[in-house]
Amino acid sequence: MPTTTTTGSLPVASLPRECDAAIIGGGAAGFFAAITCAESNPGLRVALIEKSAQCLAKVRISGGGRCNVTHACFEPTELVRHYPRGAKALRGPYSRFQPRDTMAWFESRGVALKIESDGRVFPVTDQSETIIECLTRAAQQAGVSVHTTTSIRDIRRDSSGSGSGFVATVKDAEPLRCKRLLLATGNGVYGWRWAQELGHTIEEPVPSLFTFTIHDPRLRDLAGVVVDPVCLRLKDANLEQPGPLLITHWGLSGPVVLRLSAWGARILHERGYLMELEVDWAPKRTTEQLRDSISKEKTANARRTIMSHPVEDLPKRLWARLTHAAGIREDERWADLSKSETVRLVDEIHRGTFQITSKGVFKEEFVTCGGVRLDEVNLKTMESRVCPRLHFAGEILDIDGVTGGFNFQSAWTTGYLAGLAMAAGE
Repeated sequence: MPTTTTTGSLPVASLPRECDAAIIGGGAAGFFAAITCAESNPGLRVALIEKSAQCLAKVRISGGGRCNVTHACFEPTELVRHYPRGAKALRGPYSRFQPRDTMAWFESRGVALKIESDGRVFPVTDQSETIIECLTRAAQQAGVSVHTTTSIRDIRRDSSGSGSGFVATVKDAEPLRCKRLLLATGNGVYGWRWAQELGHTIEEPVPSLFTFTIHDPRLRDLAGVVVDPVCLRLKDANLEQPGPLLITHWGLSGPVVLRLSAWGARILHERGYLMELEVDWAPKRTTEQLRDSISKEKTANARRTIMSHPVEDLPKRLWARLTHAAGIREDERWADLSKSETVRLVDEIHRGTFQITSKGVFKEEFVTCGGVRLDEVNLKTMESRVCPRLHFAGEILDIDGVTGGFNFQSAWTTGYLAGLAMAAGE
């Protein structure tokens, strides 16, 4: 049986044979559900089970180690627009627990938070450990028993006694019986398998929030160049996103790429991550306005070389690549720019086409599109509609948001609602 160790400041207890509420998964959703359940009904025996040696792994690495707790968007109808999957289903849950409530929860426990210019919310300390310590302390004070390095082999309905609970087979330990069970296993295949075995349908999980691998001479040796804003379009998919772009040594990244990858997750997967990407490097300008800018440059800087004098404040190295792609000579002056070259240059700036050859990985915020179908879950209680007393929270569900704290918010909200329901249940 697992021995007593520590996870941060939280003691890890030996696994009991019975409990009232068992939470499988020691991430953000699981912890929040366990704390909410134990605080709402102090008499319950609440056990949280994590297969790895440490809980809250994603919390630890989120936001470059700062932990992007949530996003300062306090209107549910606006908030749900940041979720490619689950938007409609989340309107109800977010009317009951939203970012304002998340911030109040942490601040009431001594965590000072700050809202950055882009709406992301971080602890003032800029340390994810601040959030981890808060959660582990709250769990300890609420009486949650935490069990790390504890592997669940399978889960089944309890056929003994009243037959209304669950039995979890545990590696190197006695089976665990519980009256209510919460699966908060993130994007792990075991959680989806257990949900399926208990009667649920799983929407095929595919990656979301990733970068684009693009091998193109226009991007060569430009790693580190940032252009803000650009507008990206997935050709043949009717999907586009505006925002900051980062050129990398493997292709394209930055917030705009991550958002587009989230909205296009399924079609990109279906196409084997082989799609054409159209880049508008100057989205604030219409084609006519861009032509006017070029015309003014021809007059004002007639004797200067085109490559040395960018328009629209584009980075000089990128500008040189775009002009070369438009067929403009390195020593060509603005006065010599022809009409046909102008057309090609405008087209290159507004509609440059690049070939995506594969997906990259955004390691800190790895998110999966897909999971337990939402029409099989009561979104008021996060309880299964097909398997009574079984609850879900977090990424095991077919819910995913874009980067910026939205995935953590869905974890806090679904965990909170599941915890309340488990505490109120028999």
